[in-house]
Amino acid sequence: MLPDGQTTIYGVVECAEAVGVLPFVDSDTVLLVGQYRYVARGFYWEMPTGGQHQGETLEEAAQRELAEEAGYEAGRLVKLCDFHTSKSILREVAHLYLAEELRPARRPPDRTEFIERREFPFREVLQMVERGDIKDSMTVIAVLHAARLRAR
Repeated sequence: MLPDGQTTIYGVVECAEAVGVLPFVDSDTVLLVGQYRYVARGFYWEMPTGGQHQGETLEEAAQRELAEEAGYEAGRLVKLCDFHTSKSILREVAHLYLAEELRPARRPPDRTEFIERREFPFREVLQMVERGDIKDSMTVIAVLHAARLRAR
């Protein structure tokens, strides 16, 4: 129903909640994962992201994605923000975290993902966002929030 009381047909894609984790290897180094994204038709560096599975808390989903994609678990997760990934045709809320105190995880990677891992200085990741090299909205938002927190 519209705000004026009229009804209309509107297509909406509904998704599970999503999580994204920006892992800090140390205070100045971020681990990004790179993979070919079919829809975007290119290889991109981004932070570990994925959907929340039924029965998982958001923190458990964040830890699972971090382990599967980056090979780590976080001793500490810091909530950065929540946001709507699209406000027009997609109903999906993304929950973003910063991960610290990383330790190697003992979880096998997802068999459907072909991921590269690379450490970057945080200042370089921020420049990649500013240049538009990083295009994933979850990663862009997390990096900008992390930069704001670090500037305090």
